[in-house]
Amino acid sequence: MTERYLSCPSCGRLFDPAHRTCPWCGARRPGLFAKLTAWARRNPDGDVVVRAIIVANVAVYIISLLVSRHRGFMMSPLRFLSPDDRSLLLLGATGTMPVFEMGRYWTLISASYLHGGLLHIFFNMMALRQIGPWVSAEYGTSRMFVIYTLTGVIGYLASCFAGVPLTIGASASVCGLIGALFYFGKSRGGRYGTAVSKEVSGWLISLAVFGLIMPGINNWGHGGGAVGGVLLGKLLGYRERSPDNNLHRFLAVVCVIATIIALIPAVLAILGII
Repeated sequence: MTERYLSCPSCGRLFDPAHRTCPWCGARRPGLFAKLTAWARRNPDGDVVVRAIIVANVAVYIISLLVSRHRGFMMSPLRFLSPDDRSLLLLGATGTMPVFEMGRYWTLISASYLHGGLLHIFFNMMALRQIGPWVSAEYGTSRMFVIYTLTGVIGYLASCFAGVPLTIGASASVCGLIGALFYFGKSRGGRYGTAVSKEVSGWLISLAVFGLIMPGINNWGHGGGAVGGVLLGKLLGYRERSPDNNLHRFLAVVCVIATIIALIPAVLAILGII
């Protein structure tokens, strides 16, 4: 039988979990935060984190359908299998009403995991599956998740101040990842950087045109997320100029904890508590 050992957060050596302190350097046994940070250090593959984000989005979408009293079916393709506004508000939709009138500031995070229909979540997750690993490759997994989380908050704050009453979707965060890639391409330069910025510019233009043509698109959220991605890309830096460090991992862990807290209503809803 293989014994399980703990990794010391100070010296990195393995020791028996029966010990309260590391026998090598005397550091205290790692707590939850140290374990999460160690996990972030051992799991640099962006695909794993992107898949986890997608699973969380799909799970919350299914929960929203289960707790919804009315589900959209044939009203329009964009509203096919859509949860009702009551369930979306219950699970964490954001906007001026939840944030400014109800004081539910946590919805600035939870709204990025809610979707208004099958096509809505499908296109957002397809975009995330394509862009997320690319951002992770250039910025590192920790910074990718920080950018995904915080640009969603920035985009939804922008839409709140613009007067959008109720809004949901991962598109603000996805636009944030696109904005970070745009900054990377412009900052890096060269043949590769120019190619990245050109391709990403095409995505941004397409999103802007799509938002102007299609009704019900939260252009403030998209624009705020993209601008937030550029700003965070500059502040956090990318791998070629700033290697992954403990600050990036710390911020990622904080974002993970904040996301879990923001999604608690979804867990309570499926358990029938709310």
